[in-house]
Amino acid sequence: MRPHTGAAAVDRLDIAGALWTLVRTDFKARYHGTVMGFVWAMLKPVAMFLVLMSVFTFVFSNQPNYTIRLVLGLFLYDYFQESTKAGLVSLHAKGYLIGRSRFPRWLLVLASTANPLLVIATASLAIVACLGLMGRSPGPLALALYGLYLVLFGLIVIGFSLATSVLFVRYRDLNQVWDVITQAGLFVAPIIYPIGVLPERFHYLVYLWPPTPVIEFSRSVLIEGVVPTARAHALLVGAAAASLGVGALVYRRLAPTTPEHL
Repeated sequence: MRPHTGAAAVDRLDIAGALWTLVRTDFKARYHGTVMGFVWAMLKPVAMFLVLMSVFTFVFSNQPNYTIRLVLGLFLYDYFQESTKAGLVSLHAKGYLIGRSRFPRWLLVLASTANPLLVIATASLAIVACLGLMGRSPGPLALALYGLYLVLFGLIVIGFSLATSVLFVRYRDLNQVWDVITQAGLFVAPIIYPIGVLPERFHYLVYLWPPTPVIEFSRSVLIEGVVPTARAHALLVGAAAASLGVGALVYRRLAPTTPEHL
């Protein structure tokens, strides 16, 4: 008996190749017609880093640690904000591809987070280089842990995006609600203020907001040279696994009927 054609097509599909094609197409469309094209994707975060460092170093000249902590926190939060917004509307924005292509729809969700990922990767290189110029180069362990935090952060974002991408096509106000939440969340996460100014009994509430542990752990290993506890790492891994698991379940349940709502 001949296997089902659709299933066989998916089995033969080069997932990595399809994802790369979607990411490449998105970048080409995003920077089409510009003189420098793809270079802008890396130049913009570097320029922003230089501006932020220059301004805040001048304003907080007697607190050098505060400036680099602030800039790192801002870039990490920007990644969370931009990637979740892109993931939320990904299926709706690329709805014209659904039904015309054989690749799994969840690849559209993954591809939508590529540009914010490039921004945080470029910004991270700039921050590490700056720490080196300050004579405070992070060691191999610190860099490895920071890379782990970015991976876990990415999994949290993907889990959120999988769930919200199929919910958004049904509830179009969701992106407006999320905009308000992420704008307020900028002041919930300890980015502008140090978490130490809050009474310790409130710290766990702040840590419930996903960007908080990633920002605090990243600052700890890169800037302060202190490795968080094994329990803290276990909780972050658990949060990433829970986000990805719940997101996958919601997506799997609602994705089959998504084309009806586009």
